Amino acid sequence: MKEASVEVAGYTVNVAVAHSLSQAKKLIESLDGENYHFIEVMACPGGCVGGGGQPLPMDFEKIKKRTKGVYDVDQLLVIRKSHENPDLIKLYEDYLDHPGSERSHKLLHTKYAERSKYPSGGI
Repeated sequence: MKEASVEVAGYTVNVAVAHSLSQAKKLIESLDGENYHFIEVMACPGGCVGGGGQPLPMDFEKIKKRTKGVYDVDQLLVIRKSHENPDLIKLYEDYLDHPGSERSHKLLHTKYAERSKYPSGGI
């Protein structure tokens, strides 16, 4: 479980992240007067280090090594926040206008539609 307080536009925003449902339960049980603005719960122990929906290795040591690797790589990055990425800033300035613009929404958002389980014609 991780907790942080972040200053945003003069406000202190309190956040928590729970990796695994057992940690989420502990977080909920410990809320005695704690004020969190955002809580993220990841069902996978270690935060789904293989990516959402990916099968986890059965060997817990491999899971711990993968988790350490992900965190180590993140700490070494010069740019760790997408909104500070100069390439992304330039893309918005030159082409997408601003986050949430009609153009950025049209080009960057995915639309889902219900589809038949099998293509027409069956199996």
